[in-house]
Amino acid sequence: MAHSFDIAPLDATFGAIITGIKVATVDNATFRELYAAWLEYALLIFPDQHLSRDEQIAFAKRFGNLEFEFAPISNVRADGTLINETDHSDVVKILQGNMGWHHDSTYMPVQAKGAVFSAVTVPAAGGETGWADMRAAYDALNDAMRAKLERLAAHHSLRYSQAKIGHMPKEGSDYSGYGFHNGPVPLRPLIKVHPETGRKSLVIGRHAYGIPDMDAAESERLLQELVDFACRPPRVYHHTWTPGEAVVWDNRCLMHRAMPWDMREPRVMWHSRIAGDPLSESALPPA
Repeated sequence: MAHSFDIAPLDATFGAIITGIKVATVDNATFRELYAAWLEYALLIFPDQHLSRDEQIAFAKRFGNLEFEFAPISNVRADGTLINETDHSDVVKILQGNMGWHHDSTYMPVQAKGAVFSAVTVPAAGGETGWADMRAAYDALNDAMRAKLERLAAHHSLRYSQAKIGHMPKEGSDYSGYGFHNGPVPLRPLIKVHPETGRKSLVIGRHAYGIPDMDAAESERLLQELVDFACRPPRVYHHTWTPGEAVVWDNRCLMHRAMPWDMREPRVMWHSRIAGDPLSESALPPA
C-alpha cells in the first residue's frame, strides 16, 4: 500500500528507516500508518529529527502511557564534565550493564511496551545501539526446542544482572530504587505471544535467570545458548548514530544493547520508555 512516508527496510529480519516525515508534527492518519509499520518492522529509525524534550515525550505518548518520560543515557554530567570510566560509579556500571542483550523492564511487574530513543551527541567511534529480533529467533528454533521452551519460564532481576558485572548501587543513589527493589522477582514465560500481532517470540536476555525446576547451571547454560542463537545475523542490526536521529522500537519482541565507546568522548542520548499494558505485559502470578 502507498504510505505518506518512505520505508526502507534494513538488511535484517526486522527494522526500517523512515523518511519524508517529521515525527513531531505527524497527523493522526499518518500516525496510524506509522504505528502499523512499527508493528510490522518492530524498529523504526527516523533521521534528522532533532526532537526537543517536549516533542519526544509527546511522540512517545502516542504509542501509549509512559513508564518514564525522558531520561538521559549519558556519560556527561549536568555541568558538562565527563564521567570517568574508571571511577566505577553507578552511572558507569549501568551504562556497562546496558551493553548486554536485554528487554527493558522485564524485572518490573509490568514489562515495557517499547521506547523512543534519540541522539544528541555521539562519539567518533563506537557507542552504537544493537537490536535483535526475538520473533525471527523463535521462528528459527526447531520443533523440539520450541516444545521444550513452551513449558518454561525464567525469573528476571536487575539486581541479578548488575551483580554479575560487580555492581550494587550505593544506598541513596539515583539508581538504588528503580528496578533494584527487594520485592518479588517477576517470573516470565520464555515464549511470549505478541498482544497485537499474535506472533511468538523469545523473552530472554541478561536479566533472565533461575528457570524453575531446573538446576542453576543448566538454566544458565540454556539461557545463554538461546541468546547466542538468537542474536546473530540476519536477526541483528547495529545502528551507528548521527546527532538528531530518533528511533522507536517494540520491546515486546526485540532485545537491544549498547556498544562500548571511549568514555573520554561524550555520548548523550535521551530515552522515553513506553509502559506495557498490564493485561499482556504482566509477569506470571506468584505460585
